[in-house]
Amino acid sequence: MTATATPSTTVANLRDLGGTPLSGGRTVRPGLVLRSGQLDRLDVDADPAVAALGLRTVIDFRTAAERADYPDRLPEGARLLVEDVLADMLSSGRIPAATQLKDLLSDPARAEEHLGAGKAQALFQDTYRSFVRTNSGQAAYATLLTELADPQAGPLLFHCTAGKDRTGWGATVVLSLLGADEDTLMAEYLSVNPAVKQAFARLIEGFTMAGGDPDIALALIGVFPSYLEAALDEVALRYGSMEKYVREGLGVSDQTVEAMRARLVV
Repeated sequence: MTATATPSTTVANLRDLGGTPLSGGRTVRPGLVLRSGQLDRLDVDADPAVAALGLRTVIDFRTAAERADYPDRLPEGARLLVEDVLADMLSSGRIPAATQLKDLLSDPARAEEHLGAGKAQALFQDTYRSFVRTNSGQAAYATLLTELADPQAGPLLFHCTAGKDRTGWGATVVLSLLGADEDTLMAEYLSVNPAVKQAFARLIEGFTMAGGDPDIALALIGVFPSYLEAALDEVALRYGSMEKYVREGLGVSDQTVEAMRARLVV
């Protein structure tokens, strides 16, 4: 068992991490930490499932361009915290594929040139490593942990565009610290694939009908073990353990982590 998909008519890939099994027979407390895709279509009045969540804090991991194209719509009274995970990667002149899904899937020739022959997988693996090594990635995930430790944050939702890569790493860090084992971490990471593929089904169909390589489409839209393993390898290489990554890389204290565990583990 991993997190629970929350039925929603206006938010893609919405999942409550509550119920995820942890060590010692414990679980994540429901209703406090949620993940999703972008919130540009959120309509609380038309979506009672989202209204019932009582969201108080939203953390947006997207770039400035993504936010400008599809600005979040928030429930009344919710705080929005912007933490651009990929800011440092973009400032170095590199544009991650994760931020160009719709553009790339609309141009099969361009996709083949830039992403064919395994290039897409390699680019995603490098992007995942950047989540760990860049200052912008470290700042974003530090904010996520700090907010989750704060009772005043209330129910918190974190998201990117599709809710699979930047969001997937955030969920991995949180669940690892709470005591989920490796199999559970990978199962939760991969469990978003059906929802993501459904959300992008029309784009995938149009891409392949126009002659696009279906393997490229899947590499862009889906998540794969090798992507998450790249980030985990970067943690092991640079810090030796998730705890040291959080303490030394993210600058989050052991006291904050303990406060998060006390709040989220039941």
